[in-house]
Amino acid sequence: METEVKLAFKNKENLKALISLDSFTSLCKDLNIEPKLLENFYLDTKNMTVLSRGGSVRRRHVSGSEVDYYEQTVKYGGGAQKGLHRRHEWNARLNGDFSIEAFKDAADSQDDPKELLDEVFDGLTDEDFEILCSNSFNRTTYDVAYGESLIEACFDIGTIYNSDKSNSEDICELELELISGNIDDLNSLSALIKEISDCVPLDASKYARTLKLVRGIEK
Repeated sequence: METEVKLAFKNKENLKALISLDSFTSLCKDLNIEPKLLENFYLDTKNMTVLSRGGSVRRRHVSGSEVDYYEQTVKYGGGAQKGLHRRHEWNARLNGDFSIEAFKDAADSQDDPKELLDEVFDGLTDEDFEILCSNSFNRTTYDVAYGESLIEACFDIGTIYNSDKSNSEDICELELELISGNIDDLNSLSALIKEISDCVPLDASKYARTLKLVRGIEK
């Protein structure tokens, strides 16, 4: 189960200012972190079957000075309220086109129930999937020790475009993902950041925002 808080900032300057505040940097294990480029491609059927079932399929290319790999992700169920997102999530580092069976095999050892993947893909084949939309952004990730928990703080900066790039939206958001510990620490850290910086809870995912801009469809 993925558990995270999303916080939206007005601009990248406000987001970057957070990392200069002692009240935040004192919690980080390492400040010497290089950003990575994340390129996301969201897949579904023409009729958006997976989306209608409450799921999503993503193929991501991660690149940086020391990394270069593809990661495929399926999310299912759950929801978001006041910036807190909770969903079943499976990840697998797989190159090439998306393969249902290869993904299931790679996700076999993960904590979330594998049988839920059968609900996501029921009646679908690899050939049914196509790219619906895409986005890209730079991510800088810090490990934060807070209370009894380890939390991953992801600073995401980029731009979402519609199909002909005549319209766009900025990505200026902070994702706080609970790696280990408890949700009370996650909520407490989120409250602290809202006190010391200019941000608001964000319920819409990057996928939902991109799909809405490209196709006029809101998740």
